[in-house]
Amino acid sequence: MRKRKFLMFGVAMAAGLVMGLVSAVPASAHGATMMPGSRTYLCYKHSRASTGEIKPTNPGCKAAFDKAGATPFYNWFAVLRSDGAGRMQGFIPDGKLCGGNATVYDFSGFDTARSDWPVTHLTAGRSIQVRYNMWAAHPGRFDLYITNSTYSPTQPLRWSNINSTPFSSVVNPPSSGSVGSEEGAYTWNATLPSGISGRHIIYSVWTRSDSTETFYGCSDVVFDGGSGNVTY
Repeated sequence: MRKRKFLMFGVAMAAGLVMGLVSAVPASAHGATMMPGSRTYLCYKHSRASTGEIKPTNPGCKAAFDKAGATPFYNWFAVLRSDGAGRMQGFIPDGKLCGGNATVYDFSGFDTARSDWPVTHLTAGRSIQVRYNMWAAHPGRFDLYITNSTYSPTQPLRWSNINSTPFSSVVNPPSSGSVGSEEGAYTWNATLPSGISGRHIIYSVWTRSDSTETFYGCSDVVFDGGSGNVTY
């Protein structure tokens, strides 16, 4: 009987600990581009070892890890501002676009200007199926922007480096897969800008229509005739 009591006490303590951890997770919507992959998503995907640990080998991902540790990797879907309300220039400071000037987790390591982040190979003018993770499902608008000829991978990203008109916009696109999983995603077809080549950033903004929460993200791409393959 004594052993049984101790066993039941241990189970209760474990259950309480799990519930405490669950309740500590922020109750916010989350998401990020998976195709073309955002910096946070591709760094998480490539750096996660079979043991679950984060062990980056890509130089850009390792620099981000060295700055802020593993937390922003495990929370790759949480580059957000709860008070964003769709605001961009004048709200997110120059040089902090990729990290969204986030206040929940430290994504500032992903703002580092460098040319060795994981990159998705694309073809200008072609149509792609965009996949945007829905860690939590909410209505809203998705806008994709492309950097202009002033962009340099080795210089901090500024609003002046991004075309002011999105090349793709969609409201409440269809979704598939399970909410709260890596497989769950919103999908839509987007025609990539034509007449461009070399390295660029596709900048994504997801603005919820049921709150002021807004998500920001950088996807490093190179227009070289590719069809979506990723180089780490």
